[in-house]
Amino acid sequence: MSALARYLAFRRTLPPRPPLEHRMVRARGLDFAVYTTPVISDASPLLCINGGLLFDHTLLWPALAPLASHRQLIFYDQRGRGASDTPPGLHASRIEFDAGDVPALRAALGIDEWDLLGHSWGGGIAMLAAAQESAAATGGVRKLVLVNAVGATSDWLPPLHTAGLARLTGDARARLAACDVRQLERPELGVHADYAQAFFPAWFADAALARSVAPPRGDSVTGAHVAARLRRDGYDWIDRLRDLPVPTLVLHGAADVLPLSVAERTAQFLARAHLVPIPEAGHNPFWEAPDAFFAAVHTFLAEDAPAS
Repeated sequence: MSALARYLAFRRTLPPRPPLEHRMVRARGLDFAVYTTPVISDASPLLCINGGLLFDHTLLWPALAPLASHRQLIFYDQRGRGASDTPPGLHASRIEFDAGDVPALRAALGIDEWDLLGHSWGGGIAMLAAAQESAAATGGVRKLVLVNAVGATSDWLPPLHTAGLARLTGDARARLAACDVRQLERPELGVHADYAQAFFPAWFADAALARSVAPPRGDSVTGAHVAARLRRDGYDWIDRLRDLPVPTLVLHGAADVLPLSVAERTAQFLARAHLVPIPEAGHNPFWEAPDAFFAAVHTFLAEDAPAS
């Protein structure tokens, strides 16, 4: 069965989508747009952190709506994305500031403990946020789910363009080949948005499913500054993340252009991580292998955490 057929079959099994409530929450001097599904009693809420850097919460909603049957889902627009405030000093923007917003949002929402799910670059934000909570001994993060997350160092980033070209054919390949990745070291929104759209179909293992999804258009100047800094300077988070004590599920589409070896390395140095490769899935396993993806997340979050 193709990924598109699997996705359509899975959608037919779903109940009606729950409502999503919107409110503004003040944290660290900024107003953040926060979106929540109904509360589920006796279950920790799950903060879902989207990737992409240029995009808002709609990268993960309604894609993750099936998780709302078991727990309250919380989404938010990161600083300078969507309906959230743009921070001052854009040239200083960095992903570590995004990570610092997560514990502040938890406190502002009056939540003692929650679970975190981060996808792609959102996985990097989630890891850094969990490490910050752990270092502060706040106990704010119960469990961590990483979905096709970026690595703990930027070693994966330089080869990604070549891997994307190898995945694509025809006009899609020509469009990506016309992009100059060197320009991505500059915080020009148009350049970053064009590249993200050109690269978008390469994130899929199934070309038919890729053709059925319209590439979103990123519109965050803040995100362009963060992305340019990461490409220009690289990063190494290993010392901050090594031996992170939070129970962690590392989910990774085995056919992603972001190689499975990145997830394997992450799982090796996190103290309590369990790696689950998802066959026949690319960067978005919630679309390409939804049965396997949602079953793994449900099971992990429902399990009692083993003793340290």
